[in-house]
Amino acid sequence: MEESNNYGHQHPLLLILNQDQLIHNQSGVTHCSRCGAEVSVPCFCCVEHRGFYLHKACADAPLELNHPFHPHHPLVLLQEPPSSYTRCVCDFCDKTCEKFIYHCSCGLDFHIKCALFTFNVAENNLKELDHVALQHPLISTELGDVSKCFGCREPLAKYTHFSPDCRFNLHEKCAKLPFKLNHKCHHKHPLTLQFNSERLSCKICEVTRRRGFVYGCSPCKLVVHIECVSESLDLVVEDKRHEHPFTLLLRGSSFICDACGIEGSCASYICCTCNIMVHKKCTSLPRIIKSKWHDHRLFHKYFLRREDFRVLDCIMCNCEVSTEYGSYYCSECDVIFHVNCAMKNKNSYEIVENEDEESADVSAITKVLEWNDAGEATVIEHITHIHHLTLSDGVGEYDNKCCDGCLLPISDSFYYCTQCDFFLHKVCVELPKVKQVWHHRCRSSLVLTSNEVFRCVVCGYLSKAFAYKCEKCKKHTCLRCIIALTPGTHTCLGHKHPIFLYTENRGGCVACGCDFNGLLRCKDCDFSLDHKCFSLPITSQHKSDEHLLSLTYHDDNSYSESYFCDVCEERRDPNLWFYHCATCDTSAHVNCVFGIHPFLKPGYIIKVRKDIHEHPLTVVKKIYYYPNCSKCGEPCLDLTLECTGCNFIVHFTCLQQFHFFGLGGLLWR
Repeated sequence: MEESNNYGHQHPLLLILNQDQLIHNQSGVTHCSRCGAEVSVPCFCCVEHRGFYLHKACADAPLELNHPFHPHHPLVLLQEPPSSYTRCVCDFCDKTCEKFIYHCSCGLDFHIKCALFTFNVAENNLKELDHVALQHPLISTELGDVSKCFGCREPLAKYTHFSPDCRFNLHEKCAKLPFKLNHKCHHKHPLTLQFNSERLSCKICEVTRRRGFVYGCSPCKLVVHIECVSESLDLVVEDKRHEHPFTLLLRGSSFICDACGIEGSCASYICCTCNIMVHKKCTSLPRIIKSKWHDHRLFHKYFLRREDFRVLDCIMCNCEVSTEYGSYYCSECDVIFHVNCAMKNKNSYEIVENEDEESADVSAITKVLEWNDAGEATVIEHITHIHHLTLSDGVGEYDNKCCDGCLLPISDSFYYCTQCDFFLHKVCVELPKVKQVWHHRCRSSLVLTSNEVFRCVVCGYLSKAFAYKCEKCKKHTCLRCIIALTPGTHTCLGHKHPIFLYTENRGGCVACGCDFNGLLRCKDCDFSLDHKCFSLPITSQHKSDEHLLSLTYHDDNSYSESYFCDVCEERRDPNLWFYHCATCDTSAHVNCVFGIHPFLKPGYIIKVRKDIHEHPLTVVKKIYYYPNCSKCGEPCLDLTLECTGCNFIVHFTCLQQFHFFGLGGLLWR
């Protein structure tokens, strides 16, 4: 019997050298009671409890380990992670620690095997490691090309590596790194190989990485990634995206990167030809990108002329962009981005490799037939309508008409068809036929579509207005949501200042009083709207009043008994928006006026499955008499579906019982 450190166990341990002596559990696998990994001989077994096994290395692990890569504090062996932890993660392999760990008071934690393995690397004791070539089956079957070195966190595929039985992966070069290094980026002291216990950012690339090894100087609180040490030895960096090479320059102070405008550390790269100084990562910024935040291509430029831009606010964060440093801009319109905003999310942009490629024409106007003296298109052809459309500003002549694009009342300059009852707001006419939408999860562009009944994936309303459809997932986003969620400056008739879209802000909407993530906010005062309330029509009709009701932003009536909705007869909050008729002194909740299906225009014909009804159904609005629904027997008080060939009429809500969710499988359009 060979005695061992049986910390955490009360019985003596017996050394086992024969694999046949192991007693397996029901799964046929025996695990180490300290590290949880599968046990193989030689190992220790409890004399009295044969289900307790320890790897020899785990059994021999010291209670306190003075690690060369962490010289200032000892690593203490604990039976389990500290009770204050909700989740303990190993600072070497990045996996969860559940059993025994080596713990330091500064917050470092390691599996037993990770601590001992890195200790052997530090001591250059690599006898236990097997040299494995790239052709080894372990690479192709278990690790694959995506596996990373535990030392530098770079892919293994480029190098041979070491891999012991417990699946540690190290480049050969990382296993043989010198313990101390004199480097030009830090002349005061040598850099020593260590763990990044203080979570410092690399002096060369400025990226903070918790896992793996770094070269560091503890007195100066400075670290450099292993790969950055070797790369910085090459003083000249060439990249095809910039016409001149960048040269490493070590400074005694920080600098402002000319490519992105963000402060950098002492290590910078300089282009002597262009006289620009940049971060390492900015030496390879793409010149042109396609962004989900904008319909046109964006170009990177180091310096811009202030007079070329009417507004210098980044349309993503709404903060001013300095023209003294690099930014992304649209050459076709007045739009500008901070570099970090444009490239914040890797899924929101694509690099344009072919710089000679021309930007696609995204206009939905297929042809302009006539212009006026002011340069406006007065007669056009549009992809959504078969006849010519004529520009008009006679808004008052069409109070009872709605725009066929957004289904909101005609309230601004618009185009109309002289041959049929078709109207489009000027802003709806000028929408692009292809749209980049930041809030849609698919990476493909959305295409303008019309004459389809759909449920908007953003607001949830049923509609037959214009929409943008994803050809990949087939989901629709209504025009109102597209406009409201477009980055940039917006105007609201209920507020004197411009408002801006903030996608990550949470707060209360002044119109409905609800809290939302993502709001249109004012920079100058405490005013914010959610996208649904921003899109509310200025005027609306309701059967309870013969006049148009106007959207009202506050109630000046001081009589509390008047704060009632004249539609549902319930109380309403005078501080929230409502609809009001000044002639009849009628007031109503927004939702009561808006109704359940505000974007389904009466007269639309919808084909349904034969098992629901054999004839097409027409959208109708019953006001003067209320027939009973053929499904539930209750009166049809609002928009319903009616068959003109028989007495069949049904609520929209009753059709939901026919799996009418997202219109899937119910409608034939």
